[in-house]
Amino acid sequence: MASASGPPATAQPGARRPAAGPFLALPTGSNVLSERNKLERAYDAFLSTGDVASVRPVVADSWRLSRASGVSPDGVLPEVDLLDSELEAYRSAHPLAAVMPLIRRLLIEEAEEAGAIVVVADADARLLWVEGDATLRSRAEAMNWVAGARWDERTAGTNAPAAAMRLDHSLQVFAREHFASNVAGWSCTAAPIHDPTTGRVLGALDLTGRDDVAAPAVLGLVRAAAAAAETELRMLALTRRDAKPARRSTPKTPTLTGQWRLRVLGRDRAMLATRNDPAAGTELSVRHSELLFLLARHRSGYSADQLAVALHERDVPAVTVRAELSRLRALLPGLGLSGRPYRLTTHLATDVDAVRNALVRGDLAAAVAAYAGPILPSSESPEVQAERDALHRDLRAAVLGSGHVPAVLKFVNRPFSRDDILVWRHAVRVAPPSSRPVLVEHLLRIERELGGAPVRR
Repeated sequence: MASASGPPATAQPGARRPAAGPFLALPTGSNVLSERNKLERAYDAFLSTGDVASVRPVVADSWRLSRASGVSPDGVLPEVDLLDSELEAYRSAHPLAAVMPLIRRLLIEEAEEAGAIVVVADADARLLWVEGDATLRSRAEAMNWVAGARWDERTAGTNAPAAAMRLDHSLQVFAREHFASNVAGWSCTAAPIHDPTTGRVLGALDLTGRDDVAAPAVLGLVRAAAAAAETELRMLALTRRDAKPARRSTPKTPTLTGQWRLRVLGRDRAMLATRNDPAAGTELSVRHSELLFLLARHRSGYSADQLAVALHERDVPAVTVRAELSRLRALLPGLGLSGRPYRLTTHLATDVDAVRNALVRGDLAAAVAAYAGPILPSSESPEVQAERDALHRDLRAAVLGSGHVPAVLKFVNRPFSRDDILVWRHAVRVAPPSSRPVLVEHLLRIERELGGAPVRR
């Protein structure tokens, strides 16, 4: 991310911008001041009309995700959820701690001289190490660009480390491409770092600073440093393996990784299943369904008191919540659940994510197909109800604004839409003549029962 201070590194005035790759912010020859002005106009157009035609697709997708997640365009101040001894313990145990000496040699020493910040984040976009130029770090603290803060896109909006991990690709974010206004004065280049054994994303390496951090050469530099870190991790793994005596392998309890999925749509009791066998799995109790869904949706976690409020408007003793969480751990021994606050330490996908992601992509057909029904329909948890209402409202609004006939007809014929008079009226408007008589008859029945204004045949 680049600070707006200091003169922009421009090419020849009026130079025409070459075609940009999807992950490169400023190809050689760009006029930086001109690009800043274009992005400001594109951003204003997006906020007012939703138009994203003039920005890179990776930025457009992230802007949509940021807005759909409720990120404020006026500014963000992400929560710092790890401090002092807890932060140090977490960092020390993290696999990327082993490659920090290498990263310091490759990037951080030069970053201090060049006036930039080097960041290493975990797979949840929590910043673990923020090192480099002291003056810039002091300025970045004003927006909580500090170790221990969570910068995932759903919380903090568009930023390079989070987007690089979501896309599993190195990329740059330049100036106003950031969604939140208090971050738009910065630019950044980031690359994911993978576990060399499993291939899963361990975190991201990011270089943050002024406009020149978005130069093409910087993308190659950060990508090379991330590759060097992966090579170092591979060598360390081989060294540890060779040092251990051979022993018979024993089955391990599976942990909740990206291979697990929580199904809550159209179900009173959630189903926890693997991606390889989604039809099978463990059906949870109503309370465990609520708990696991809330923890999966809110990765920053809850205190026991906050969970008690989230589960019921009437006070539920915090001790009851702790007992339920203990039972949940016993039921799912591979569950990565930590306390203070209670949160999942491993990613757990939900079928809600599939609907939300499809809406962000503008793929209404996929969103409707993935929407099996409201979230945990019988749950009385205020927070589950809020999530349930928000998802249904957003999908319904997308249907009402769409002329995609198959998606509209599929949505209108689901049980949860049978008496939705506005959706049925929209279906009548967009349906082909051959389908209209049946739709009109059903709409007339709804209008008779609900007393709505009759539809014109």
